[in-house]
Amino acid sequence: MPKMKTHKGAKKRFSITGSGKVKRGHANKSHILTKKSAKRKRNLRRPGVVATPGEEKMIKRLLVA
Repeated sequence: MPKMKTHKGAKKRFSITGSGKVKRGHANKSHILTKKSAKRKRNLRRPGVVATPGEEKMIKRLLVA
């Protein structure tokens, strides 16, 4: 059986932390930024974590190389 390949789209969007959580970037930070408050834009810069265990499991499966 051939090797499992990493899903390149997922690789660019997610990373796994040392404790095994899945880290992600926030959406809504690319355009139409004038109407968004500075606080909101600042908080969008910080990474988020994937909330639901089911999604986390699927993403980890995509990232297994």
